[in-house]
Amino acid sequence: MIQKAPDSESQPTVGRALSDAFDRFLRYLKIERNSSPLTIKSYSEDLASFLDYLVDRVGPVSSLDELTITTLRGFVAYLHECEYSKTTIARRLACLRTFFRFCCREQLVQANPAKALRTPRAGRKLPHFLTAEQIITLLEAPNPMEPLGLRDRAILETLYSAGLRVAELVGLNIADWNRDADVIKVLGKGRKERIAPIGRHASKALARWLEVREPTDNANPAHRDAMFLNKNGTRITTRSIGRMLEKYLLQTGLEKITTPHTLRHTFATHLLDGGADLRSVQELLGHKSLTTTQIYTHVSTKRLRDTYEKAHPHAAGNLEAELG
Repeated sequence: MIQKAPDSESQPTVGRALSDAFDRFLRYLKIERNSSPLTIKSYSEDLASFLDYLVDRVGPVSSLDELTITTLRGFVAYLHECEYSKTTIARRLACLRTFFRFCCREQLVQANPAKALRTPRAGRKLPHFLTAEQIITLLEAPNPMEPLGLRDRAILETLYSAGLRVAELVGLNIADWNRDADVIKVLGKGRKERIAPIGRHASKALARWLEVREPTDNANPAHRDAMFLNKNGTRITTRSIGRMLEKYLLQTGLEKITTPHTLRHTFATHLLDGGADLRSVQELLGHKSLTTTQIYTHVSTKRLRDTYEKAHPHAAGNLEAELG
């Protein structure tokens, strides 16, 4: 199940016990944790990276108990040597922590070597978002006289109005939209469902799109019931939405660093700027931890500080200008 499985020559080097433990762990993620395919793919790649390190740098490993904190610290050094980003390193170590917790639970190891492992601190970048003027420019870019223009407008409006992840939007079915209550049922990370309200602009855009939506003939239910279709009449993909957005960024002259996820960042930032409380925004975004949501308070605070620096006569920037 590991994406980059070792070849036949390296298999004895890493040991059958380790390879079997990796496979058991991935099955656990899929069956017991109900993890998404993307999560399983990421964990599989992380385990493959660790396995490569063992083969190339450590040598024969016949049992899991041979893996110590020293081994894991060597892996961290190896990742730094390969110039991986701090975010990638942190993710791979998080995978190993979860893996060894699983091994302890299954009594595959006597002690957890990852327990004392420290993750390198990665500086959190403030998320990119669009201003109110910029988001209006983007939302008005699609041509309302064309079916695909109506679809694109509905996609952009829904992403911004409900703060959806692009994968959540792709997974929407027509039945997930409750027109009377103007809410949509969203299947989020970890396959957790939440109810997301949408505004009247998004509701109107969805209604107009559904009037012209045409699924392909004899489409299977996975496509026939999809809220958003591609030009071939089948369920749209995340990649297609990314390409669609790139077209409108070029058309409007908005920053190229804008991605479909930027609309989610914009949703959260605008809510907080408008006075919404953090707990409500957390629930609307479907965040498990409030800490994840708090990054948007830094965005709002920075905006306030920038405004203050520019406008207040005795702000540091203006005072320096006077003295200069």
